[in-house]
Amino acid sequence: MGQPEEHASGEAAQPGLPQPELPPGQRLQRGWPVTHYGPVPRFRPERWEFQVFGATADAAKHSWNHTEFGALPRSTVVADLHCVTKFSMIGAEWSGVPARVVLEAAPPAPDVTHVMVWAEYGFSSNMRLSDFADERSIFATHKDGELLTAEHGFPLRLIVPHLYAWKGPKWVRAVEYMTADRRGFWEERGYHNVGDPWKEQRYSYQEEPGEGPDL
Repeated sequence: MGQPEEHASGEAAQPGLPQPELPPGQRLQRGWPVTHYGPVPRFRPERWEFQVFGATADAAKHSWNHTEFGALPRSTVVADLHCVTKFSMIGAEWSGVPARVVLEAAPPAPDVTHVMVWAEYGFSSNMRLSDFADERSIFATHKDGELLTAEHGFPLRLIVPHLYAWKGPKWVRAVEYMTADRRGFWEERGYHNVGDPWKEQRYSYQEEPGEGPDL
C-alpha cells in the first residue's frame, strides 16, 4: 500500500562520487527498492476504474475506465523521490497524467482545501489541494520510459516530488475532494500530516499547530 512500513533494501551510492543535494537525513540510493505494506494487488483491466468524488464543482462523481484514463493528456516530469525510510532516488523520469489534468476534467468546488488519494485495499493519503495541484504532481504509469512494475505501483501511482514518497500512493484508484483536512492511513499511524522532506517532517509529534487535525 504505502511506503513507510518496510525498511528499504538495495545498493547504496558509491562513496567518493559527487553527491546531489538531498533533504536532511536522506541518503542517495542507486536503483529503486520495493517498499510497501500489504500484498501487491492483481490488476484486472476490465474492472479497473478511476474516480473523483466528494466536493466536486458539479456535485457529481466522475469516473474513467482504464482505456479512458489512458487517453487523458499526458506529460513527463523529471523529479526525485524521497522515501521516509531515508533513501532518495534522484532524477527519475515519470510519465503519466498530470494531477492538474484531473483537476481540469473534474474541477473541485471552490471551498475544497485538501484531497484524499485512495488506493487499493482502502489505503489513503491526504494532502493539501495546493500540493496535489503542483505542476510536477503526476499520476505515473511509466518510470524512465518503462511501464511501472506491479511492485512499484502498476497501473497507476501518484508522484508528488516535493513531499515524502508515502504521500504518493501506489495502485491509485480515486481522489476525494475535501473541504476540511482528514488524516490518511499512515497519517493516522504516527506519520507527519504534511510530509515535507526538506523540513524533515517525518512524524506526527513534529507537527506544529495548524499542520494537521487532531489524532
